[in-house]
Amino acid sequence: MKRALFLAALLLLPCTTFARAVVVAEIRGAISPASAAYFLRALEVAQRTGSPLLVLRLDTPGGLDTAMREMIRGILASPVPVATYVAPSGARAASAGTYILYASHVAAMAPGTNLGAATPVAIGIGGESAKPGAEEKPEDGKGRALPGGAMERKAVHDAAAYLRSLAQLRGRNAEWAEKAVREAESLSADEAAKHNVVDLVAADLSDLLRQLDGRRVKLAAGEATLALAGATTLVIERNWKERLLAAVADPNIALILLMLGVYGLLFEFYTPGFGVAGVIGAVCLLLALYALAMLPLNAVGALLLLVGVALMAAEAFLPSFGALGIGGIAAFVAGALMLIDADIPGMQISIGLLVPLAIASALLLAGTGAYALRARRRPVSTGSEAMIGALGEVVEAADGDLMVRVHGELWRAHGDRRFAPGERVRVSARDGLMLVVAAAPPGRPGG
Repeated sequence: MKRALFLAALLLLPCTTFARAVVVAEIRGAISPASAAYFLRALEVAQRTGSPLLVLRLDTPGGLDTAMREMIRGILASPVPVATYVAPSGARAASAGTYILYASHVAAMAPGTNLGAATPVAIGIGGESAKPGAEEKPEDGKGRALPGGAMERKAVHDAAAYLRSLAQLRGRNAEWAEKAVREAESLSADEAAKHNVVDLVAADLSDLLRQLDGRRVKLAAGEATLALAGATTLVIERNWKERLLAAVADPNIALILLMLGVYGLLFEFYTPGFGVAGVIGAVCLLLALYALAMLPLNAVGALLLLVGVALMAAEAFLPSFGALGIGGIAAFVAGALMLIDADIPGMQISIGLLVPLAIASALLLAGTGAYALRARRRPVSTGSEAMIGALGEVVEAADGDLMVRVHGELWRAHGDRRFAPGERVRVSARDGLMLVVAAAPPGRPGG
């Protein structure tokens, strides 16, 4: 009996130890669909293993509103408490990071970190410009005019209400939450703790878990007490799919993939045949379209980019002494600059990337133009025209009907005089399957 109980305890020991492990996820960089997918998977692991807490180590300049709200919905519905920890020192939770911090059951920061600047930015087209005679801008209730056009004001009001509701849900400073949205205010870690924006300041993860042990948190199903004494940690790493998604969702990588795809397909069209360039181009183009579907595209920028590529391709088929090519490069650079909303933190196209891409486009344009020009100047090598002027040799001659060998092939022919076998001839015309030949100039070999 004792042996059976001992064996049962051994079987249960690993499960118990694993269940008490605190799940740790880490997001560095812009909040993107890849970040949201990774966080939600970590949340699922925490729920499946019965973890007492999920710690999200965060360092972000902001990111996409859709990805941020997806993460927040996961936090609000989670049966496992979520502690967002802005770390290490020097990290920040700006813009979208502030919303995630406010939504978490526990908000913590490391010394030397900051949060705030949560004013939403326009996605795609900018706000309306003021016009003469237009009505005055509304005020925020404190005598201050709200910036931007109607769409910008709607976005600010929506974001302020959203962050204020999260603050009220978690019992945090709602007044400062509005300032973070409307006035883009920021706070250091100590100031945030002092003004009840975050719950605590912790030097490291161990200090955070020590301070949270025994703390009561409010979940959707009711209150829970964190029992973290002696708890281990389980760090969730990104899997290959999340790493790939994070890579292609980078606007710069997406732009490179787009150009590789377009250039690969163009090269395949210039040199017909299903080859490596076509396969690589198709794969890169599909990955680029997948990435761009997740990013905040500017319609005008995308259109300019397509026009630029079309003009560069047209230059190879319709030579215009460089006019189409130069216009295409200019449209490409302008479109790439406008392709992604530059105001969204972490979603900017690098100027340092555009210059090499523009140079590569110009070199490709020059190369394909030269290739097309050489192809036009090359003599015709197929069809009826290819036979005119070709040299041959008479194989048989009978009653004016000739059999001549031209380009290694036997043809029926007739000439302007009688020819003897072995004489050299030159094709002067072609009449269906009959060649018209004349005497070849002396000293030239036959075909």
